[in-house]
Amino acid sequence: MTAIVPQLKTVRRCSICAEHLPLGARPIFQYHPQARILIVSQAPGRKAHESGIPFADASGERLRQWMGVSSKIFYTPHNIAIVPMGFCFPGTGKSGDLPPRPECAPAWREKLVGHLTSLELTLVIGQYAQAYYFPDSDKSVTKTVKEWNRCWPHLVPLPHPSPRNNIWLRKNPWFENELVPRLQARVAEILPHAS
Repeated sequence: MTAIVPQLKTVRRCSICAEHLPLGARPIFQYHPQARILIVSQAPGRKAHESGIPFADASGERLRQWMGVSSKIFYTPHNIAIVPMGFCFPGTGKSGDLPPRPECAPAWREKLVGHLTSLELTLVIGQYAQAYYFPDSDKSVTKTVKEWNRCWPHLVPLPHPSPRNNIWLRKNPWFENELVPRLQARVAEILPHAS
């Protein structure tokens, strides 16, 4: 852990895109190099920016339900690292939050993810994270998630757990009927104390 501490302090003070952020820079992530599960999401929302806690909103509640874990398990960095594509709230557009700032991932992702030496599962949430992890794919989120078993059991694409995706969930019942139970079983296998 000591080798990564200076890097974490640098990331927490990052302001490379502050001039483009409506609420200023506030990098939000959760990290421990021995985390067993990595959550790669888009960027913190407004509530996460205000609280300083990733997924401290309805999206987080749904994500924890999909994973079958309590808040205590979820917010234990030894269990779960949360390293989004963008560490700061990017602002809001016409149809939801704006995309993650493009400066963030090249500056920090590999420097942090490269120190995660105990990973057994990576959850890739939403279109921006999926574009990064599946760069040769031109598929939609729906198609990418439908093919979840191609990288199973180590890499799992998920739709964003936002309440804005309720229509998507209704149109795709296979997700909660097929993938969610498998995901919960996989998480329980990795974190046996989670169930």
